[in-house]
Amino acid sequence: MVTLSLVLLLLSVQWSWAQEDPLLPFSEYLDPELKVRLKWGFDEIQGTILFQLTVSTSGWVGFGFSPKGGMTGADMVIGGVGPKGSYFTDRHAGGNSMPVVDEQQNYKLLSLTESNGKTVMKFQRSISSCDDKDLPITDLPMKLIYAYGQTDDITYHSAQRGTKELNLLKYMPRVNPPNSNFFDITMVNFTVPAKQTYYHCKIMKAPTFDRKKHIYRIEPVITNFDLVHHLLLYRCPPSVTEPFEEECYTGIDGECMETVAVWGIGGGAFEFPEVAGLPIGGNVGDFFYRLEVHFNNPNKISGRVDNSGLRFYYTSELRQHDAAVLMTGLAITPGYAIPPKAKSFLTYGLCDTAYIPEVLETPTDLQVFSAMLHTHLAGRKVRVGHFRGGKQIDLLAADENYDFEYQEVTNLGKTKTAKLGDKLLVECTYNTENRSTLTWGGLSTSNEMCLAFLFYYPAMNLSTCVSFPNVTSLGYAMGATDAGSWLNMMLTKTWNDTSIDQYQQTLKRIDQLVWVMNSNNNGLYNKGTLPDLKVIPSAPCISGSANKSLALSLLLLCLAVQWKSF
Repeated sequence: MVTLSLVLLLLSVQWSWAQEDPLLPFSEYLDPELKVRLKWGFDEIQGTILFQLTVSTSGWVGFGFSPKGGMTGADMVIGGVGPKGSYFTDRHAGGNSMPVVDEQQNYKLLSLTESNGKTVMKFQRSISSCDDKDLPITDLPMKLIYAYGQTDDITYHSAQRGTKELNLLKYMPRVNPPNSNFFDITMVNFTVPAKQTYYHCKIMKAPTFDRKKHIYRIEPVITNFDLVHHLLLYRCPPSVTEPFEEECYTGIDGECMETVAVWGIGGGAFEFPEVAGLPIGGNVGDFFYRLEVHFNNPNKISGRVDNSGLRFYYTSELRQHDAAVLMTGLAITPGYAIPPKAKSFLTYGLCDTAYIPEVLETPTDLQVFSAMLHTHLAGRKVRVGHFRGGKQIDLLAADENYDFEYQEVTNLGKTKTAKLGDKLLVECTYNTENRSTLTWGGLSTSNEMCLAFLFYYPAMNLSTCVSFPNVTSLGYAMGATDAGSWLNMMLTKTWNDTSIDQYQQTLKRIDQLVWVMNSNNNGLYNKGTLPDLKVIPSAPCISGSANKSLALSLLLLCLAVQWKSF
């Protein structure tokens, strides 16, 4: 009997896992009785958002957006499965009366089913508004409204209605799973040097657990918000066996390069999707970890004591997948220069996933669900292009208005699959119009970076997938005979629109050194070329179908006298 129970439990867990839809990663109940559940996902690149509304009723259901939480000015859909089939309409309301059918139907019904006392309505619309009756979906909290009836006669809903405020495009869940706790990894009474830029590293062990746990939430613990620019936590390879604390990249800390967690200025807490968590303990191994804190201290303040770091919430209730973070983009290596006086200078970092099988025994496709994009002060835009079979298929992530003071891990809106063999191209746009000298790639805030940290599952023992221009090819292409003459050429060149464009085109045309590294710092180098990245235009306004039956629409309008308030 016990064995049978365990088998049934396992099957139920597998069934629940099987129901997860990567296009609908977010979920909230809209009512206190847990009868109205909204799932959604979005694609800001395409400009579309997908909804699935599940309501415990066999009657009509309504869902929409309201400026103030009531009927006036609301944009909504009403649908259900009646005796003559399904019905679904895009509507708007002017007050406490029957919502009027829009002349332009901008919600597209994908499926509508009724079973076991539940109605499930799946539909899609554009994120922006497509007519003056639609409300645009913004990255600010919005008031969502719902109502439903017990039959398909769309009459007054009584108490079967409600409002809930959610930020659909910047959604960050807050769950409290059973058997959960937290631990901190922080600096301890560290005195910040009076230097403009300083990276401090501390190698230590995380708490040990006999059985594997899943980290489901990461929060910043910041002592000096005016000095701490970003935090990184890396997992060290087995070769690192001793604690260490010193300025970064001056000792063994350089061996710890597998990113586990990341936080940037302006960011907040990050929570993993319900299907994945960061593994720690058990068979994951007893590793050391490196905490890296970047202090940006332009006024060279002295005497500040700092205890900044990260807080990790974990649970023994394991999720379906182990999650991990992959660093992609332009390698942080000496020799990369951005010219001054540039309005819009582009740099590129290439990750060719075709090389991952050469450093891992059991590689898999990457299911990417979140990303953190990172440059320094000159950065203006960051895009991550996704290529398959030599053609661009998507922008994996993009920030068209990058702000150095506001960096956070953002959900992609849906899980995107990067298949082995795909190429991921990180493009960064810089503005150096106010600079008179070269800006070099490097660690300092006044230097530059071009990185994308990709959060994905299932986890692989993989740390880095980056590229760097072949400096030998670059020197030859520019007419330099050696590194010294190339450096002199860069320092003495007159930089104007023409010379900046020529240099940028040369950087993009030459071959790149692409390297992939696993968790044990074993990697390989290959040559590659940069594909052409294009901006994918947003999808046109979605056109849904009006009611299949004009007679049914007229019938619904005739019932307006029975409608009192939404």
